[in-house]
Amino acid sequence: MRSAIRTSQAPAAIGPYSQAIRSGDLLFTSGQIPLDPATGHLVDGDIQAQTRRVMANLGAVLAAAGAGFDDVVKTTIFLVDMGDFGAVNAVYGEHFPSAPPARSTVAVARLPKDARVEIEMIARVPGGQP
Repeated sequence: MRSAIRTSQAPAAIGPYSQAIRSGDLLFTSGQIPLDPATGHLVDGDIQAQTRRVMANLGAVLAAAGAGFDDVVKTTIFLVDMGDFGAVNAVYGEHFPSAPPARSTVAVARLPKDARVEIEMIARVPGGQP
């Protein structure tokens, strides 16, 4: 059994996908880029500002499913410029002060809306089946 997770506190899907899918006690988020959920536009600012928005969007999706950053077991970060790795890592690390999840970081040629960073997560949702 699976169910779609939706929240207005994160950007609406801009294609045929869900913000996240819950299957049993696992939650699979779609990749989030730094879109402001109120405007649907990329946030202004540097890579740290973009990463903060991405993490806020992911936090909202996790919360809508009954989870939080402490429940995340795996992440994937997509970067247009690996030169941004340190700055992204600093903001990302603020959300995982201890026992951070497993992670992959991948360099990509381009992201939707010309964002510089996209992050997806897998989390274990407390409480089992939806």
